[in-house]
Amino acid sequence: MRIDLHTHSTASDGTDTPAELVRNAAAAGLDVVALTDHDTVRGHAEALAALPEGLTLVTGAELSCRVDGVSLHMLAYLFDPEEPEFARERELVRDDRVPRAQAMVTKLQALGVPVTWDQVARIAGDGSVGRPHVAAALVELGVVPTVSDAFTPEWLADGGRAHAGKHELDPFDAVRLVKAAGGVTVFAHPAAVKRGSVVPESAIAQLAAAGLDGIEVDHMDHDEATRARLRGLAADLGLLTTGSSDYHGSRKTVALGEYTTDPEIYGEITRRSTGAFPVPGAGGALRR
Repeated sequence: MRIDLHTHSTASDGTDTPAELVRNAAAAGLDVVALTDHDTVRGHAEALAALPEGLTLVTGAELSCRVDGVSLHMLAYLFDPEEPEFARERELVRDDRVPRAQAMVTKLQALGVPVTWDQVARIAGDGSVGRPHVAAALVELGVVPTVSDAFTPEWLADGGRAHAGKHELDPFDAVRLVKAAGGVTVFAHPAAVKRGSVVPESAIAQLAAAGLDGIEVDHMDHDEATRARLRGLAADLGLLTTGSSDYHGSRKTVALGEYTTDPEIYGEITRRSTGAFPVPGAGGALRR
C-alpha cells in the first residue's frame, strides 16, 4: 500500500481542488490519501464525492498551534467534525486568518512592496487565506523566486519583517480537543528548521505524555540525519512515525506520494480513531 497522510487543497492553500486532489492521488498510484487542509474541513465533502474507485480517503486537518512563542502544526485525523468545542476552536483560528493576512499586506506595503489585499484575496480564492497566499503574491510581483523563499526573516517567517501573528491553539489543548472528538494527533514536520524556530524535544516528550499519538518523520524538510534522530525519539517516547508529502499542488515542488506512511502505522491510526473512519471507493459517510 502507498499511503500519503498530509495534503492540501484549495480549501486552504493548495492549488488542486479537493476533487482534483483525490483524482491526482489515484493517478499517482496512491492507495490512501489524507486531506489535511489548514484549520478547516471544508474540502472533505467535495473530495468524498469525487473519490475514485481504489482510493481511500482519510479525513483530517492541520491545526495551527503555538507554544512558548514557537509556531507548530498538528495533524488531526479521523475526528468527528461536528464535535462542538473542537469546531468552535477551528472557527476561531479560521476567522483570524483574514485580519492576519491583511496585516501582512500592510507591513509589506510599508516595506515598499506593491502588494494589495485584492491580489492576495484573488490568489486565495475560496480557500482559507494564509501566509502561502501572501507568499504567492510576492512571487507574482517578482520579489522572491519561489513561495519557499518568502518564508525567511526578510519577509514572512516567524519574527520576519512582514510577519503578523494570529489566533493559534495551544498544542496541549489541540491534543485534548482532537482526542475528545475521537481523532488521532501527529506532530507535523517537528524539526523543519528551515521554516524557523522549532520546539525542543522536551516539549515533544511533554506532548507525548499528554496523549500525542505520533510525529511526522519522513518529510521534505527533514534530512536523513534528522529523520534518524526523530525515529529514535519516537521509539523512546512510544510515538507512531508517519511519512507524507505535505503536497500543495503547484505551490510546492514535492509530488503526491513522494514520502509515505508504513501500512502498519496507518492501521494503528485507524484503530485508535473513534470519530470517523477512512472512506474507500466513491464516497460515503464521515461518521461512525
